Amino acid sequence: MSTEMKDRAGDGSVFLGVHRDLERLVTTHLFVICPNHSGSTFLQKVLATSRRTWNLPEEGRDTLGFVGPGPENDGRLTGSNKIYFAKKRWLDILADPAAYDWPRNRATWYFQAYARAHRATVFVEKTARFLPVVGDLVCHFHNAKFLFMVRNPYAVCEGICRQLRSLQRSPTFPRPALEGERLETLAARHVATCLELQSCNVETYGDRGVFFTYEALCAEPERVAHAIHLAVPELDDLNLRQRLPVKGRYDAMLTDMNARQIADLDAGQIAAINREFQQHRTVLDHFGYEIMDLDR
Repeated sequence: MSTEMKDRAGDGSVFLGVHRDLERLVTTHLFVICPNHSGSTFLQKVLATSRRTWNLPEEGRDTLGFVGPGPENDGRLTGSNKIYFAKKRWLDILADPAAYDWPRNRATWYFQAYARAHRATVFVEKTARFLPVVGDLVCHFHNAKFLFMVRNPYAVCEGICRQLRSLQRSPTFPRPALEGERLETLAARHVATCLELQSCNVETYGDRGVFFTYEALCAEPERVAHAIHLAVPELDDLNLRQRLPVKGRYDAMLTDMNARQIADLDAGQIAAINREFQQHRTVLDHFGYEIMDLDR
């Protein structure tokens, strides 16, 4: 039986990195860098439909064998899932270069990667917690390119709070380390920190990729796809306007959910978020997002 046949999955369309020399095949490493709850999962799934990409079945930090900090494997972060940049000490843990073994991570990612064509040359990775370590990615991955994205911070806060409250209903899920602060406050501080990190990333490494917003991705997918192609010419078959699985239940096109999610925030939640965002108004202005009016 040929190597190609051994590599193929049941549908005859997937090749596995374990059977390929990705150290030789991969010529570009493409990282999706954006805050959690900002549309990166859809973008990752779209990239995985390209015949030019090697992809991971989950976020890089969740792959078996990954070496790095996180709420699940570092007791100092317990309970901070999804709001891991809300406290400086949590950010310091995640930003510590010594906490990561990038050569080993690259090897384990290559081992678990899959592609739709055995000669794919672009390796794709997406992990929101890598916002503060973009410089390390540049140092440890040859020809590192980036897709930098942000989303309306109120919609991101709503998504984080809604999901955390849903997860808390499970007796096995650790409660967020609120430490006397309300969840909306910590979520807003986390999101504002994400925007500040992203601003620095775009300023320092913007020439290594492309920056766009979730709103532009939804409203102008062809323009965003063209910008991505200019930054990563290998991606000549990228189609952002397609139906993809959502939460494993149904297929859907990418739809701007901002208005619906923001409408679910009550006045008390908005007031708490606003108090935090007022302290970070400069970075919100930088990305074109306004402080919400409570009398909306």
